[in-house]
Amino acid sequence: MIDGPGLFNRLTWRTVLLRTVAVFDAPMLLILMALAGIGLMSMYSAGGGFDGRFADQLRNYGIALLAMWLLAQLSPQTLMRLAVPVYLVGLVLLFGVEFAGETSKGATRWLNLGFTRIQPSEVMKIAVPMMLAWYFHKHQGTLRVRDFIVAAVLMLTPFSLIVLQPDLGTALLVFGAGFFVLFFAGLSFRLLVPITLVSVIGLGTLVTLEDTLCEDGLDWVVLHDYQKHRVCTLLNPASDPLGKGFHTIQSAIAVGSGGMLGKGYMQGTQTHLDFIPERTTDFIFAVFAEEFGFVGNLLLLFLYLLLLIRGLTIAANAPSVFSRLLAGALTMVFFVYAFVNMGMVSGILPVVGVPLPFMSYGGTALLTLGCAAGILMGIQRHRALVQS
Repeated sequence: MIDGPGLFNRLTWRTVLLRTVAVFDAPMLLILMALAGIGLMSMYSAGGGFDGRFADQLRNYGIALLAMWLLAQLSPQTLMRLAVPVYLVGLVLLFGVEFAGETSKGATRWLNLGFTRIQPSEVMKIAVPMMLAWYFHKHQGTLRVRDFIVAAVLMLTPFSLIVLQPDLGTALLVFGAGFFVLFFAGLSFRLLVPITLVSVIGLGTLVTLEDTLCEDGLDWVVLHDYQKHRVCTLLNPASDPLGKGFHTIQSAIAVGSGGMLGKGYMQGTQTHLDFIPERTTDFIFAVFAEEFGFVGNLLLLFLYLLLLIRGLTIAANAPSVFSRLLAGALTMVFFVYAFVNMGMVSGILPVVGVPLPFMSYGGTALLTLGCAAGILMGIQRHRALVQS
């Protein structure tokens, strides 16, 4: 039997450090550190040095790392037990936003709980795939069309509440997280054909009748006016180059002017002459692309590709239906974040306020992404523990 002092002496700082770091999945942690390093480097350039936002972002990374470490210790069984309560609490909070939320800049997205203010829609990026993975796990082996309909309702309920705030960017991310669970659970391609067909017809109609549909005063019904203007600005940014089209035009110029090798670190003219809007948040990719060019973009895309490969590898090797579906969906959420952000910065998608994962300045989205990475690491860690 080891006495107290003897045990304390054996727990050196090195042992504690190794046990702490052992919680993380090494390949994924290295990829995330590389993305964070590039993000801080781009933020330093965009801000012209060490400003308050740089220090805040270091704190945000620390909080996200702590959340990642905590969630990496949870087993898939624990996550399954939490899936329904977390989803229901998130749904209640979304209804709370609908009836008693705080409005800022024309959107009602926040809920004041007295001791803190939260954005419930961020919770649903994790809660929805957890809930759907739990549902399909409980019905594995007996899946019918009815089960996919129930799952679609579970996904579309929070999606609709978030759209009403309005917050189309977050709503699309929540929808994407849920859709990928349905897809990995075995959603038939025959059900995807009508959706794809409607989307193609809708886009074709929009492009063909752009002049008519984008006239002032024409109500699109399903979208708010500012969302309509974003779509119309994407189709023709030159229609309002100093107003609604400014973001799209200037960011596309920055990306294109980087050329093959870029203008050099801290040498971006679009960045340092203040032409790029929101250059530390949603448009940080434009800063990086201008200074490091096509080669730098390829490196960044390679890092995101490695992140996707690692996440999908964890999903493929996961021991249960729940953990496979959850890991696969969360991994694809990283892809949606990166694809939508790079697309809107490059001018091929409308501006919807989606940050570049693990690079853009911000606390809430970074915390959500850290939680998602922690869950993936936890699934991998507990699989390794079971095997050993």
